[in-house]
Amino acid sequence: MQSAHTRRRQNGYVSLLITCLGVLICLMLPHGLRQLATIGYLALPLVLISSLGMPIDEGRWPTLRRHGFRLLGFVTWVASLVWYLTPLSQTGTGVPLLVLWSVLVLWSCERLIRNLAKERQINREVLLGALAGYLLLGLGAGLLFSALETVVPGSFISTRTSPGPVLRPYGTGLNPANPVWALDFVELNYFAFVTLTTTGYGDIHPVTAQSQMLCVMVAIAGTIYLAMVMGLLISRYTARGVEDDLEL
Repeated sequence: MQSAHTRRRQNGYVSLLITCLGVLICLMLPHGLRQLATIGYLALPLVLISSLGMPIDEGRWPTLRRHGFRLLGFVTWVASLVWYLTPLSQTGTGVPLLVLWSVLVLWSCERLIRNLAKERQINREVLLGALAGYLLLGLGAGLLFSALETVVPGSFISTRTSPGPVLRPYGTGLNPANPVWALDFVELNYFAFVTLTTTGYGDIHPVTAQSQMLCVMVAIAGTIYLAMVMGLLISRYTARGVEDDLEL
């Protein structure tokens, strides 16, 4: 029978997956309703605190790491809120977001993989948790690309749409006085998952050194995550088969 801590950990996997899917669904809505994805993005740091901020190991250092992770999640939530509410003319607000979200997503994946490594059996919740981590990487990359585009406009160009910025406003024109949340992030989120999966359709290009290196890091992170998670899942299936053979 599962312990209360195990159930809570696995419920955290499900909560994280539901939040990530909610953001993706909002990005699929008709033009003008996609702004609901902003709510999902603001909820992500709080969900990460709740689902991955639980104790993993005992001891003073793991406890300090857990508190540090929770503090990082809260600071990232504040930075995200400030970024969404500031005018487009204040490009500097995206710089802290780039740093904080990069660290938070990578640290979250590290904690998620360590949690998955503690699972004795592969069940539905564990598989959902592995999927949630991959979606988190893609959504985090989409937010990083969007923040970089607000800091350095023209970091990405699109060859499949009419000329203009990749981040398009929901209104009639791009006004520097408009807040960041008034932009449509769907194209860069799409490009983030294309980069994460190393598909490379070629319809959106990074054109600055910063955007190109960020794309490289996203592609590497996605490959490493898949390799580590697949190794964990296969090892658990193998161990379970050995245990069944020994019982026979």
